Amino acid sequence: MMRGTFANVRLRNQLAPGTEGGFTPNFLDGGTITTVYEAACAYRAASVPAVVLAGEGYGAGSSRDWAAKGPALLGVRAVIAKSFERIHRSNLVGMGILPLQFLPGQGADELGLTGRETITIGGLGPIGDGLVPPTLTVTAGDIAFQVTVRLDTSREADYYRHGGIMPYVLRGLLA
Repeated sequence: MMRGTFANVRLRNQLAPGTEGGFTPNFLDGGTITTVYEAACAYRAASVPAVVLAGEGYGAGSSRDWAAKGPALLGVRAVIAKSFERIHRSNLVGMGILPLQFLPGQGADELGLTGRETITIGGLGPIGDGLVPPTLTVTAGDIAFQVTVRLDTSREADYYRHGGIMPYVLRGLLA
């Protein structure tokens, strides 16, 4: 199932022009085009977390839990999208992936992002302390911008803080 994540034939990864489906560059080896799965395995082995930059309706048409489980297992730690499909956003939180939304009128293209930048998400500390800031600052290379934190309920914030719904439940049982 992990190999099938991001492998839809209609997927157009702007980092791998001229390809369709689950292909992406592996920046750890100079940008060789490979499968998303192989690149993700290399990033995980090197302890490099992944961030997805997405457009409108991220997660629309997804097959529910695996649509979020796959990215989590591939090492995705955050998704920054123009908008989210409602249930998928909730499933991302349940898998410990932070959903962040571009501010209105912004997106990867509008901000000049290529996807090749090193991305840093600042201001996560308060979330660990039980507070959810309405926005966070993301730095992608030389570009800094604000994003909306899409932890929409206090329960979602608890799930995210624990790394997803399963760790949250297990910690509750063991406490």
